Amino acid sequence: QLQLVESGGGLVQPGGSLRLSCAASGFTMASYAIAWFRQAPGKEREGVSCISRSGTRTKYADSVKGRFTISRDNTKNTVYLQMNSLKPEDTAVYYCAATMTIDNTCLGLSAGPYDYWGQGTQVTVSS
Repeated sequence: QLQLVESGGGLVQPGGSLRLSCAASGFTMASYAIAWFRQAPGKEREGVSCISRSGTRTKYADSVKGRFTISRDNTKNTVYLQMNSLKPEDTAVYYCAATMTIDNTCLGLSAGPYDYWGQGTQVTVSS
């Protein structure tokens, strides 16, 4: 059964850092484009970042550009989201999502192209 499991969330002070992990089971992640999304209470889900199968192509939302870095280790079937200089407005549940691709593209930050989703991990940025 194909499954995505996020981890690494928690409570951090403004200006702090967290690294989220998205671990895949039941499939080989190397054939999939992966994205991170987030949803804050009362707000719509927002695309944060995406990464292509090989990891050579990435995209970021303007709100996180320069602060967040997406990466992947296909040997570990895991994608990461390094989050630095965190702000209170980064508080949300973070989800990873995956979809199989036939080429090395990052599918963008809309939810539509992604077929598989994790259960989410809470990130809270507060002093």
